[in-house]
Amino acid sequence: MAIKVIAQLRDVKLGKNPGKKFVMRPDLYVPITEKKVFQEAATHSGISAGVIKAAWDAAGEVIRTWATEGHSIPLPGLGTMRFGVRSKAVEKLEDVKANLISVRRIIFTPNIDVKDELKNTSIQITCLDEDGNVLKRVTSGDSGEIEDNENGGENQNDSNIGTDIPPVINP
Repeated sequence: MAIKVIAQLRDVKLGKNPGKKFVMRPDLYVPITEKKVFQEAATHSGISAGVIKAAWDAAGEVIRTWATEGHSIPLPGLGTMRFGVRSKAVEKLEDVKANLISVRRIIFTPNIDVKDELKNTSIQITCLDEDGNVLKRVTSGDSGEIEDNENGGENQNDSNIGTDIPPVINP
């Protein structure tokens, strides 16, 4: 298995060095339907797809309720999710107002097994010219380093409110 990426030649007008550059983006996959997910889970578990769907729907209700109460919710086999906000930092108490919040966020932290799967999955890059013609294909040989959203980031003024684990700095 591999993650597919497109690197297409584009005219980049912003940044320090504008000009024609290869810009990478994920190769879009066909979305998988919920029905297919339940059917596959039924095949792997021996439990009917209807029972799996009912359990999944119930778990979804519980996850939404607890997350909106400010909890970090374990998603078995995947990681954890929680809600947070992106906001501006201010020095004075009297400057703390709701309008400092710029966006509400859903924060997902994958577990080590998901991170290892991603680290060990190759990336296949298809290079295209401006017209979409294939120029070459390459496969990753990188270290597979995974970005850790829990530690460090670009904007140190971001904060997360209503969570019970440390703030995520980098989206």
